[in-house]
Amino acid sequence: MSEQIYWYTARASGIVALVLVTTSVVWGLLFSTRLLQGRPSPKWLLALHRYLGGLAVVFTAVHVAGLVADSYIEFGPSEILVPFASEWQPEAVAWGVVAMYLLGAVELTSLLQNRLPRRVWRWVHVSSYLVFWMSIIHGLTAGSDAGTRAYIVGSRIAVLLVVFLSTYRVMTKRQVRRTARRQTMPRGRRVVERVAADQRDVGATPRLDSSNPEPPQRVLQTR
Repeated sequence: MSEQIYWYTARASGIVALVLVTTSVVWGLLFSTRLLQGRPSPKWLLALHRYLGGLAVVFTAVHVAGLVADSYIEFGPSEILVPFASEWQPEAVAWGVVAMYLLGAVELTSLLQNRLPRRVWRWVHVSSYLVFWMSIIHGLTAGSDAGTRAYIVGSRIAVLLVVFLSTYRVMTKRQVRRTARRQTMPRGRRVVERVAADQRDVGATPRLDSSNPEPPQRVLQTR
């Protein structure tokens, strides 16, 4: 048991790190989409999001340390730090190496958020999605517990949650942009577009004279 303690540590910390990465991404999406607005305060949500990201970095470090300390598979500095350098499943390990670098970049830029340009921080922070997907692939291809029912079910739930919340965020952003565009649109154009929309609803397509914006009145003919 004592000889395998490092292997069990690496496995357990890897799973915990994946759970923390998933929870951090989901929490960030909940914060950005305002789905939990009015329940916990936004400051509390943001603080928890950052705390989960920091814990993910800590458990990733424990995962790497456990792999290096374990003697069953030889993991040295090059296998840990260089993608495709490992002789044991190089593709699967490479996903984890790249995800580790991206996770470190996201956490570092989050700590330096107030000192960085907003655009730089945003582009680096978006890579947290890549961290999630790479971690999922790394766990499914290199993890010793990837074949268990609990791991498969948990991975599917995580993927569904991230896909659903990401799609919801994109849709709500488009709706917000459309609303803002309509509010800044000239009043006359809004009226014309509203009349056109009403005509499409009733199936009528009368043309409006450019010199007289009012629709023509019906003339009753008597015999």
